[in-house]
Amino acid sequence: MTIRLFNTLTGRVEELAPADGQALRMYACGPTVYDYGHIGNFRTFLQVDVLRRFLRLQGITPRHVMNITDVDDKIIRNAAAAGVDIGQYTPRFEQAFFEDLDALAVEKPEIVARATEHIPSMVALIERLAEQDCAYRTDDGSWYFRIASFPEYGKLSRKDFSGITDGARVDVDEYDKDSARDFALWKSPKPGEYHWQTALGPGRPGWHIECSAMATEYLGEAFDLHAGGEDLMFPHHENEIAQSESASHQTFARHWFHVRFLLVEGRKMSKSEGNFYTLRDLLLKGYKASAIRMLLISVPYRQQLNFTFEGLAAETGAIDRLRTFHQRVLAAPTVSALNVDLAAETSRAGQSFCEALGNDLNTAEARAAIFDLVRAGNAAMDAGTLGTENVPKILDVLNRFDQVFAVLEDHDTEATRFALDWAEREGRLEEIAPELLAQRDFSDDKIQALVDKRTQAKRTRNFALADQIRNELAEKGIVIEDSKDGVRWKRK
Repeated sequence: MTIRLFNTLTGRVEELAPADGQALRMYACGPTVYDYGHIGNFRTFLQVDVLRRFLRLQGITPRHVMNITDVDDKIIRNAAAAGVDIGQYTPRFEQAFFEDLDALAVEKPEIVARATEHIPSMVALIERLAEQDCAYRTDDGSWYFRIASFPEYGKLSRKDFSGITDGARVDVDEYDKDSARDFALWKSPKPGEYHWQTALGPGRPGWHIECSAMATEYLGEAFDLHAGGEDLMFPHHENEIAQSESASHQTFARHWFHVRFLLVEGRKMSKSEGNFYTLRDLLLKGYKASAIRMLLISVPYRQQLNFTFEGLAAETGAIDRLRTFHQRVLAAPTVSALNVDLAAETSRAGQSFCEALGNDLNTAEARAAIFDLVRAGNAAMDAGTLGTENVPKILDVLNRFDQVFAVLEDHDTEATRFALDWAEREGRLEEIAPELLAQRDFSDDKIQALVDKRTQAKRTRNFALADQIRNELAEKGIVIEDSKDGVRWKRK
């Protein structure tokens, strides 16, 4: 089927397909590893994950490059405050980032490129720009891109920069997102600052040149798609286009994919508001990684998401319904009666799911199609009319759903345990929710053994022991569910 996706560059929903008919070459801006990632960051990484997963579901192989910014102003500042070299400071946060991605079931890109490992490529690109008079050196040894040399500057963000003053410069990575100045390509070092000795002179790369150099090194000077959060559109992505296209005289990326950030309880997320959350903050409060994933992808990427704890609790319940339904279908007794209506509903759900994702990655409609199937399938099983022929068809639809949404398989206990171990190592036990502390040393095997012991007690009509075990499990945050399909347990 055709995949259509909004292109920020053109302002239209357009077909997305590999230019060479083979792998779809895509670049997504990764983290700046100066601290732990917050849920606004992870909304972007999750939406990119949904896109790449759907591409593969449709038979398109992604060649996905993601950068790691391991040198910039914040990193240098924080490393200096910690009294360590940046090479000692950043690995901790890079590792944490990939641990968080694992907890959220985000697939790792085919290529992860660290900025500090690509300095020669950046120097070569700056030299090309200098040869074309698009870059100039200042008295202190820094190099800047001359925005006036690129008449199309502003074509991505659609901002009017016709009044730019040639030679007005900005040399820091955090600056006004409504104005433009010639931006730093190479920064001469301040006294004692980390730097490289190169043909450009001593210094380090500016933020924007890093992505241009690494994207073109692995994907070529013109590739299919560039992704990132909406906050990067200007100036970062605008600057990437200007310097890349000035050097190559080709369209840098044909398609631009931008994910909107989120609000938290209706407000902008910030530490001063007290509503700033990392993934680990939420896991230590007792929320499940799968529910966090589901909430962050539940609203289509071009719409603002309002992250609420009520919504997170609702997603926990939604995933429980999905997993319970999946288990019921797997354990369904053989029923020979033909259920034509359910067969039609199953086919409709599978088709609607793919059509919704193919239409600008509409995750809300895709998910709704699957829950329609859950309702219809549960009703049929309750009535004993599932129909043998429907079981493999339903399982196929659920499998396709999970290839993209990745919430059916339960990795929540593992993710929570990783967060608890981290909190213990970091001396942050006071941040752990009391019920999680109670569950800390309560393994799945131990829980299952108690559940089996309770089941045996009920068989022998030892109801007092069965109730005692149920209460013991409840104190540890374990819920027992007795149904005609058998006994199940789950952590709160």
